[in-house]
Amino acid sequence: MHILSTVAADLLAHRGRLAGRHLARLADWERADAEVVLDLAVVLKDLQARREPHPHLEGRTVGLLFAKPSTRTRVSFEVGVAQLGGTSLFMDAGTLQLDRGETIRDTAYVLGRYLDGLVVRTFDHADVEELARYAAIPVVNGLTDATHPCQGLADALTIKEKLGRTAGVRVAYVGDGNNVLDGLADACTAFGMELVAASPPGYELERDDVELMRDPREAAEGADVLYTDVWTSMGQEAEMAKRRRDLAGYTIDDDLVAVAGPDALVLHCLPAHCGEEIAESVLYGPQSGVWDQAENRLHVQKALLSLIVR
Repeated sequence: MHILSTVAADLLAHRGRLAGRHLARLADWERADAEVVLDLAVVLKDLQARREPHPHLEGRTVGLLFAKPSTRTRVSFEVGVAQLGGTSLFMDAGTLQLDRGETIRDTAYVLGRYLDGLVVRTFDHADVEELARYAAIPVVNGLTDATHPCQGLADALTIKEKLGRTAGVRVAYVGDGNNVLDGLADACTAFGMELVAASPPGYELERDDVELMRDPREAAEGADVLYTDVWTSMGQEAEMAKRRRDLAGYTIDDDLVAVAGPDALVLHCLPAHCGEEIAESVLYGPQSGVWDQAENRLHVQKALLSLIVR
């Protein structure tokens, strides 16, 4: 057995207390447990690169219940479950009896009898909470309008890989105070990072633990990480023109990166709209960690499922 498999086995001993745990918000988890997810993700990433088998979900089926379009979340979970030796089942919420009025509670009861775990990507965060309340299996938030915990875990892993640490890292977020920022805020709290957010009036994240600024340049000064997301999220398409006007100037471009400095890491959860929240030269530039960040969704989610699925 490769030494990495031994390390993975040691980390998987934490299943004893984590099996069956839901992940609706990252803030619901103890810091030590979140750190186990990152540690295991590092090991599983290396095992996959070596093509060493790690079938921690052999004989298990994980459902993917999606009410929103997806690239990274769907593909990373489907590939991840396969790499762990399990089976994934994609379910478009619009094709289930939910669309004809069956209650979330009844759906949770039924899916809990068929599946070993459930990933939910939807609009209303309360739906995830209700599924977790009634399903007899672990439920993972794959994104709601409120928060994005799996993205936050991937962000933390990317920062740790690129900067060698998370403790004391200063993260500057620029743009709309949305669900991604909420998940990032939870990750910063969990892993000892400082977070500042520059957003225009009316676009602030309503959290007391995030330092708010108006000037992106002020936020970027001294930042180890610059982070942004789209100006118009799913379900907000009717507001696109207004959002472009209101968020003009809140772009991570070469000038803003220069304020942060040559060692600053640039992150974006994707999809990106070059010329709006990020410049093309930055997205594809030497300080971009965006593609590693996208890949790390796969590894943290594999670690998470390995720990919580019985």
